[in-house]
Amino acid sequence: MGNIKILPENIANQIAAGEVIQRPSSALKETLENSIDSGAKNISVYIKKAGKTYLQISDDGCGMSKDDVKKCFKRHATSKINKINDLFKIKTMGFRGEALASIASIAQVEITTKRKTDILGVKILIENGKIKEINDCTSTNGTSIKIKNLFYNVPARRNFLKSDQIEFRHISKEFVIFSLANPEICVKLYHNNSEIYYLEKSNLRQRIVNILGRNKNEMLVPIKEKTSLVELNGFIGKPETAKKTRGEQYIFVNKRYIRHRNINKIIQQSYEELIAKNYIPSYFINLEIPTNLIDINIHPTKTEIKFENENAVIAIIGSTIKHALGKYNIAPSIDFSQEISFNLPYKKEKEKILKEPKIKIDKNYNPFENQDEKIPKQKIIYESSELDNKDLIKSFASPIIIKKKFIVFQSTDEELLIIHKKRAHKRILFEYFQKNIENKTATTQKLLFEKKILLNKEDIKLILELEKDLNLIGFSLKKIEENCISINSVPAECNDENVQETIENILEQFKNEKKITTNRNKKIAISLADSMSISNSKNMTKEEMIKLKISLMNCNFPSVCPRGKKAVFKLNYNDLEKYFNVSK
Repeated sequence: MGNIKILPENIANQIAAGEVIQRPSSALKETLENSIDSGAKNISVYIKKAGKTYLQISDDGCGMSKDDVKKCFKRHATSKINKINDLFKIKTMGFRGEALASIASIAQVEITTKRKTDILGVKILIENGKIKEINDCTSTNGTSIKIKNLFYNVPARRNFLKSDQIEFRHISKEFVIFSLANPEICVKLYHNNSEIYYLEKSNLRQRIVNILGRNKNEMLVPIKEKTSLVELNGFIGKPETAKKTRGEQYIFVNKRYIRHRNINKIIQQSYEELIAKNYIPSYFINLEIPTNLIDINIHPTKTEIKFENENAVIAIIGSTIKHALGKYNIAPSIDFSQEISFNLPYKKEKEKILKEPKIKIDKNYNPFENQDEKIPKQKIIYESSELDNKDLIKSFASPIIIKKKFIVFQSTDEELLIIHKKRAHKRILFEYFQKNIENKTATTQKLLFEKKILLNKEDIKLILELEKDLNLIGFSLKKIEENCISINSVPAECNDENVQETIENILEQFKNEKKITTNRNKKIAISLADSMSISNSKNMTKEEMIKLKISLMNCNFPSVCPRGKKAVFKLNYNDLEKYFNVSK
């Protein structure tokens, strides 16, 4: 007898489910897509314990017949595909018939459904992929699916689920994506009997504002373009709203959320010279593309896509965004090839009154003033008992600065020490903050005026989860509005100017974390070090450079910054001889 066996159907279904249903949010995504395909205009989502024990999606869509509801739980049962060419004409969200079969194989499922033309609805109970009960029942029009005890029969998979906070964050993210893709649908989300979102039918701008906060409205720049390849519309954020953290970047193709590195790249490039390096703009972009020009059947979660004319589509996106930035006077738009005299208006418009331009003069401007003084002062924190030894400081030879980035010391007659000053300062700050957090010795400075920081709902939830840890390092904060927190105190080492950046850096450390309880202190210390380290452009005195070196050498791990990048390089005299091929 051979070794190869055919797996039982229930085991095969559970294995296949792992590709489609990875966590409660995956089940939510798949069932929401079914609700869209049913033509629903109102969808309600009820969650308990982050979807681990209970997840219900109710809609007012077309509903199903008794025969259809029996078939829909079988693998590859679909009404969308009859022949292979239909794969390239897909206009619906679901089409492979995997979602319900996968969910039914790893959870206890109950569906109540009714068509508008039927007097009674149908109620069906499924467990371990098998129908346990099916009956007629009274029901409203549409479908309600209840998913209980996800992965109850696959304990190994259930053990991989994260904390309720993490799992609900994934659910909330999936719900927001769905809501932005379908603003014409009224959607509601409840968790543990509390209302999280109640989003009425609206346009895209209003939906963005309802999710991310009122302050977002004036920061949105509309974009629109129509070509034979793609119809593009949506909104991009003004440059001043760009952040170091991700979270407000959404691309939809035919209402399907996708991730696409090259599209993200062209959007980033469109903001070149308008936003600082490493900052990310917000965007909410819809692409309508003929279905025969794309392939969405390349990944089980359908979040990846192939374009037949990718380069052309990407070029259209980039030019549309640049045009929008110029049109709304955000980026300069000058065409030097045009003859200005031909563009003079021949008719004065009634509604526009020409006014004499006013010239503003800055009386305090002094061209001979040292411009370095206008740069916000940065505090350089050192951590070493040797720094008080003035004789030791004087004994050092003057270091050499290279391109304001590297400091070169002659440590001995046989060796040169080259320090990356920003990374070195990060290492010093990191160990300094980590020690303060562990010993609870952080010093605090009270702000003269409270600092208001605008964040989206997910960031607000996350920052409140971290509130106790932030108190330990000197932050005092409270939620004052749905999308706003106020900060009254900050660590003594923190500058007033970079409080927002510091908070965003801390949030970035914990976004999409598998377990928020892991290495909290370390991650917060890294964030603070990133935010408060000196810039490469800062001029340093000889004394500051020497103190930096001494502090770095007294660190536990002086050779690298907290993120593992090299901070120190030693150049040996013997290496120089080898380089120049000099014999001893």
